[in-house]
Amino acid sequence: MQHSQMNKNLPTLFVSHGGGPWPWMNWGSTNPYQGLATYLKSLPDSLGAVPRAILVISGHWEEKQFTVMTHAKPPMLYDYSGFPENTYHVRYDAPGSPSLAQKVRTLLQGAGIALGEDEQRGYDHGVFVPFSVSFPKADIPILQISMKMGYDVGEHLALGRALAPLRKDGILIVGSGLSFHNLREFNNPRSIPASKSFDAWLTEAVCHSDANLRNQKLLAWSNAPSARLVHP
Repeated sequence: MQHSQMNKNLPTLFVSHGGGPWPWMNWGSTNPYQGLATYLKSLPDSLGAVPRAILVISGHWEEKQFTVMTHAKPPMLYDYSGFPENTYHVRYDAPGSPSLAQKVRTLLQGAGIALGEDEQRGYDHGVFVPFSVSFPKADIPILQISMKMGYDVGEHLALGRALAPLRKDGILIVGSGLSFHNLREFNNPRSIPASKSFDAWLTEAVCHSDANLRNQKLLAWSNAPSARLVHP
């Protein structure tokens, strides 16, 4: 894939980061993440152009107000526990992007959205896990923005609207998380149909061509099938 010589209106994506540091686990011949790995490896070619930078909203970073990381060389944040020792030494040394952070600040100020800055925070596993598979050379700058405590849907939709112009500048905007995140229910057989029904609803909602209807669905997400089982 060659770098595009002109701006391309990149898509906005939601990707699953999978469970913990799965790319560095020894699964033998029964890797439950093989399908996810295949998808993540295919992601760059599906874009049609190499992103100038990647802007990530990870489900593993919450602040009292939206916050952007400004570290030029973000460290690693191993925000998981109970995994093999080697998984606490993996590296993903993609550069940060203070310049993109400033563009984000300008866009959010224009939309009347307060933005904090964090000069110390590193990449959490919602970032370095999926992108180590999609972009293993770690040569594309990555910027993280936090979610806002309280998960007010309207505020997060407003954030998305404010960030949307970046797509025309070759910036890939990615939400990283899981459509099922109830750790107590992971091994309960009832979680499988619940996960499938909610994921089907979510896919239909976020891909709806009518923006107003899409937003209405997302604002009322807690009424979706199994919503509070998959996201308690």
